[in-house]
Amino acid sequence: MKLFAQALLLAVAVLPSVASAQTNRCDAKRQSIEHEIAYAQAHGHAQRVEGLETALARLNANCTDAGLRSDAQKKVAQAQAKLDEREKDLREAKAEGKSAKKIASQQRKVDEAHADLERLQAEASD
Repeated sequence: MKLFAQALLLAVAVLPSVASAQTNRCDAKRQSIEHEIAYAQAHGHAQRVEGLETALARLNANCTDAGLRSDAQKKVAQAQAKLDEREKDLREAKAEGKSAKKIASQQRKVDEAHADLERLQAEASD
């Protein structure tokens, strides 16, 4: 545990110089992981801490704003495709004269896909 505390202090001392070289998106991801590490430590989840520390090390080594932006754009494109598919299913259900219950179910799926798309677009623009 003492070794971990020393490593954590070293990381805290080094992070400002590393963080200044990286972007806000990477910083936000880093802060999120660090928060999860603190929570896992407080609740005695040693395996979770280990996994999160590995994720943090990878983030520190590989995170770039362009990479995060590209990932976000891929997620937006996938969400748009899902919304398009859901809208097609709804149109077909209406055209085939499906029951009101089936149409309502399809509409709910369209609404959920639309909400997911909007959330991902907002995240991508941050």
